[in-house]
Amino acid sequence: QVQLVESGGGLVQPGGSLRLSCAASGFTFSSWTMRWYRQAPRKERELVASVTSTGRSTNYSDSVKGRFTISRDNVKNTAYLQMNSLAPEDTAVYYCNAFRGLYEYWGQGTQVTVSS
Repeated sequence: QVQLVESGGGLVQPGGSLRLSCAASGFTFSSWTMRWYRQAPRKERELVASVTSTGRSTNYSDSVKGRFTISRDNVKNTAYLQMNSLAPEDTAVYYCNAFRGLYEYWGQGTQVTVSS
C-alpha cells in the first residue's frame, strides 16, 4: 500500500523557518521524482519544488527560489522541504507528490500558517 505522510507544518511568525518531511512507503522511493505542491485558500494548487530520483537536480518556483530547499534521503525514504524567510503569502496546505512517467501519488497535506 502506497503512503506519503507529510509532517512538520504549523504556525510560524513571518521571517521564521519550518522543515516539512514526507515519509514514503509502499513503492521504490529512490526511483521516483519527488515534488512539493501547495494550495492556498481560493487558489489553484501550485508546484513549489521538485527533486529528481537521485537528488542531483532540483527546481523551484520563482516565488520560493532562494528561500526554500528541497532534498531527499533515499535510505530513509523521506523527502524534505526546508522553508526559510517565511512570509504570510506562504500560508497554504503543502502536499508531497511522487511522480514517475504517467503515475503519481499524493500525501494528505500539512498546513503551514505564517502569521504574527
